[in-house]
Amino acid sequence: MFNTIRLIQNENMKIYKRLGTWVMIAAIFGIVLFAGIVTKFLLTNDTTENWQQQLEIENAQLAEQITEYENMPMVGSHATSPLIEQLAINEYRLVNDIPPVESGTLWGFMISSPDFTALSSVFVIVIAAGIVATEFSTGTIKLLLIRPVNRSKILLSKYIATLIFAIVMLATIFVSSVLVGSILFGFAGIDLPYLVYQGGEVVERNMLTHIISLYGLNSVDMIMMVTFAFMISTVFRSSSLAIGLSLFLLFTGQQLVMLLSQYDWAKYILFANTNLRQYISGTPIVEGMTMTFSIIVLLVYFLCFHLISWIIFNKRDVTA
Repeated sequence: MFNTIRLIQNENMKIYKRLGTWVMIAAIFGIVLFAGIVTKFLLTNDTTENWQQQLEIENAQLAEQITEYENMPMVGSHATSPLIEQLAINEYRLVNDIPPVESGTLWGFMISSPDFTALSSVFVIVIAAGIVATEFSTGTIKLLLIRPVNRSKILLSKYIATLIFAIVMLATIFVSSVLVGSILFGFAGIDLPYLVYQGGEVVERNMLTHIISLYGLNSVDMIMMVTFAFMISTVFRSSSLAIGLSLFLLFTGQQLVMLLSQYDWAKYILFANTNLRQYISGTPIVEGMTMTFSIIVLLVYFLCFHLISWIIFNKRDVTA
């Protein structure tokens, strides 16, 4: 156990002694700051002056859409359910005098901040793609393997160090959004709850807890693609291949699934399951999918990626 901790510390030192690592962290903060400035000064923010009237108009439109869908025999409940839920939430706001969260507020800005995880995924993929492949390209893998530590622990330490970097990037986004949002938008509406339709009724939840859960859900895609990049790096010993292939799939995977969503077997594709937010706000890409199903599929892919990495790394001859 002590050897594993020392190995993880060593891998972390390798990551954070690079100038590029700190450039990535600074870039995250800069992008969050830029987004905050754009939201504050360039985008048209919502207004709370007539929010009740706006919700009443929206409710009338929702009720009309629900009636139209119910009269269409080919339209299933998956199309009307989101409308019914939104109508119930709007009515709850009107009855309890709870205005919607504006984009130009601290909560509004922080709710959008989990979307930056896609950018941080790019940086973490770069680290994951090079953490094993670089050892082979520079020849330092031979020095690493002469230590009295088995290969499995070496591979595990590299993967854990990569995950720690991913957590650092997520923390950077969160802390940056709190700082930027507080400075630019203040603390107006800080006591507003998050409303969710659950069990046939509207429930109030803590807004901060909801935002943290969004980070958790958005990080699923990051973890899976980082694990994939780690596997490609281990198997092919090429960081460029791992980066290129991982980034290509990261940005095109969802579109590929959308094209194939008409087929039932598409639900077994990795990218059909990485977006767990589809079960909270929206509808599944392939009808009939559930969160439990997606979690099982993700675990299978996750284990397969690690199994392939472990087998190849332990059997590879590094003397050649």
